[in-house]
Amino acid sequence: MGALQDAFGVRGDRNRSKLADQLKKMVRGGQLIKNRRGEFCLVAKLDLIAGTAIGHADGFGFVRPDSDADDVYLSATQMRSIFHGDRVAIRIIGKDRRGRQEGRLVEVLERTVTEVAGQFIRERGIGILIPDNPKIAHRILIAKGSAGKAKHGDIAVARILDYPTHVEQATGEIVQVIGRPGEKGIATDIAIHAHGIPTDWPQAVSKQIKAFGEEVPEAAKKGRIDLRDIDLMTIDGADARDFDDAVYAEPSGKGFRLIVAIADVGHYVDDGSPLDKEAKRRSTSVYFPDRVVPMLPRVLSNGLCSLNPDVDRLCMVCEMRVGKDGKVSRAKFYEAVMRSKARLTYQQVSDFLSGHKKISVSAGVQKNLRHLHALYRLFANNRRRRGAVELDIPQARIHMGKDGAVKSISAGLRNDAHRLIEECMIAANVQAAKYIRKNRIPGLYRVHA
Repeated sequence: MGALQDAFGVRGDRNRSKLADQLKKMVRGGQLIKNRRGEFCLVAKLDLIAGTAIGHADGFGFVRPDSDADDVYLSATQMRSIFHGDRVAIRIIGKDRRGRQEGRLVEVLERTVTEVAGQFIRERGIGILIPDNPKIAHRILIAKGSAGKAKHGDIAVARILDYPTHVEQATGEIVQVIGRPGEKGIATDIAIHAHGIPTDWPQAVSKQIKAFGEEVPEAAKKGRIDLRDIDLMTIDGADARDFDDAVYAEPSGKGFRLIVAIADVGHYVDDGSPLDKEAKRRSTSVYFPDRVVPMLPRVLSNGLCSLNPDVDRLCMVCEMRVGKDGKVSRAKFYEAVMRSKARLTYQQVSDFLSGHKKISVSAGVQKNLRHLHALYRLFANNRRRRGAVELDIPQARIHMGKDGAVKSISAGLRNDAHRLIEECMIAANVQAAKYIRKNRIPGLYRVHA
């Protein structure tokens, strides 16, 4: 890096940072490779292809080039020293018997696997970890005295000590015993380790969330529009564990006033804070049949940032006026404080709207549901007039037994309650997209026809 800075005459921290960013982009784009000595090499000059290794249970594999070219086949011999996910540099050596481009490993650029989950066994006194991930065909030799408390047959996690070569197997040490095969929750534990899903919070995050209580402080409500008297409510699946959006509609002129409220996560997660950095690292909450690994600590994800009923919550609001033609005539965004009047499920709302069942909610919430249903019909009619494609595809619902095994799979049927919420969310997102574009704010867009 220093030699490149001198060659290009780069001076100053800002320019050095720009050069580093450009080099990273060129590596990602497949124009450069960075070897383990930290040197940058022109791929075109070396006649090499840089990419990511993709393993197969039968031992062979492929390399997915950074340049988006077709995958290149690697024989089992070439894969001996590579783990699934490693970044490698290869050279094309011809075609295999099936006519695919075949490569030869030149260098491992980056090792991405540091720990492997699998089953620990002993064969003739030698400890071995068999990876649970079928794309890792290697067996990990557990060094003598490095098995810890693992017993034959245990599901465990091994830290890699020595990576495999063409002639030697990988070696490792047991760092965690997860449990025994068949135990409740063991499949989730294995998946969490196999995919590197973080479950512990950094110390800085734990320190930051100590400032949050169970209730919204009065000071945080000041300056916000008060919507606590409005019959906002959440409508989600029966198995939903947190509630991040609420809706309300009332007649206005010949159309409706629609309010879509979203939990104001940004109020609690400052840009660049430990919480923000950890949320970026996790990217999303991960839902398993028996638990959730949240993107944000539970004091936020299940507490302050979940629009639970009968408690004050901070929210961001998109308020819209919708005409009788189902088109939004105007919209505005603002910060508010709300209090959800009900937590309803799609099935409850569907049964109520169809007259099949009554629900134990206030008269105001029932009136809100009828208004939302009428508004949904306006949106749906406008959608049909536009000729928009409507893909009403049922979602598969997987039913699990108490032992964690799959009992059955059924089609999760959609009803007007699903469509009602979908139309309200799309309407709010369209207005958000228009706001972003009008104010020239960089953003990503998704076409909803």
